[in-house]
Amino acid sequence: MSEGSKWSINRSGFCGMRSKKFDGFIDLDGYDSIAMRLKGDGRCYISTMYTENWVNSPGQAEDNSWQAFVLLQRETGIQLRQVPLTRYLPTWKGNVIDADMEMNPGRVVGISLSVNSQGGGFIGAKLGAGDFRVEIDWIKALRMP
Repeated sequence: MSEGSKWSINRSGFCGMRSKKFDGFIDLDGYDSIAMRLKGDGRCYISTMYTENWVNSPGQAEDNSWQAFVLLQRETGIQLRQVPLTRYLPTWKGNVIDADMEMNPGRVVGISLSVNSQGGGFIGAKLGAGDFRVEIDWIKALRMP
């Protein structure tokens, strides 16, 4: 996207960006959280990590997705958000899978960030259709003391 391009939520309830599939894997075994330095607009965003498929049936090309909500306050400038890997929930087509499962952090194949028009349960989050804007400075994996 370029500066000045206009995007808005329309019918689907979300819009996002996803990394290209990594050549191999990103090994996050030695880390316990994802940190993001972002500037937001008061909306809730969905941070997604895709891992090698080991939950679905063998032979399926679709990766497993793990999602966590991130609220970006309006008009507060650059914000640091840290999401423990344990807060990422297993999902299938946007719905949480109600099962006791663990993410395989050693086999991350992609990441994404999407706007969520429903607010993710955060009080005060901007909801519904309309303009949105998020600026990403960086995304890193961290080891917490």
